[in-house]
Amino acid sequence: MTLSPEVFLDWLQNAARLLEQNRDYLTDLDAAIGDADHGINMDRGFRKIVEQLPSLKEKDAGTILKAVGLTLISSVGGAAGPLYGTFFLRAGEAIEGRTELEAGDLALLLRKGVEGVLARGRAPRGAKTMVDALSPALAAMETALQEGRDLQAAMRESVAAGEKGMKETIPMIATKGRASYLGPRSAGHQDPGATSSVLILKALAEALPHP
Repeated sequence: MTLSPEVFLDWLQNAARLLEQNRDYLTDLDAAIGDADHGINMDRGFRKIVEQLPSLKEKDAGTILKAVGLTLISSVGGAAGPLYGTFFLRAGEAIEGRTELEAGDLALLLRKGVEGVLARGRAPRGAKTMVDALSPALAAMETALQEGRDLQAAMRESVAAGEKGMKETIPMIATKGRASYLGPRSAGHQDPGATSSVLILKALAEALPHP
């Protein structure tokens, strides 16, 4: 199956919708262990992305994702802007100039995006961050593709693994970011960054064409 740039435009539209729908939920999660602005910030950043989409319709997939990264860095406050911005920048660099992508290319751009988050945030798995959703989601996708599943099935497994990782942040004690200031009091709360990561993965799953 070949993926066109339109798939990536649909991904971003879907992400903006899901983040808007879950803005208050994400903000409530962040209120417990952060600055109570994650949902507001993510919604604002993706609204700006949607405003740019008409100008990106004739661009290749890599250019689209790099534009997203720059927008998020400039418009989303806190740690989320640089981290998500780096994710999309690295993902875009991995497929620069490409107008037709295969399943393996999607796994590659996700891998490069996650590697960018790891390098920028320096948070390993278990630190109660978005990495706890993104890393298992990436691993599940790569494993599914290696075992011969089609892209839709691989993406479903990726989302399921991300959701599992997201829920596993609840008992964790944060060791990175604003939540780490709370120490043991950060336990018992789901990480908002892991939650928004799962929403973005779900948005990608929705955008994939059906065979």
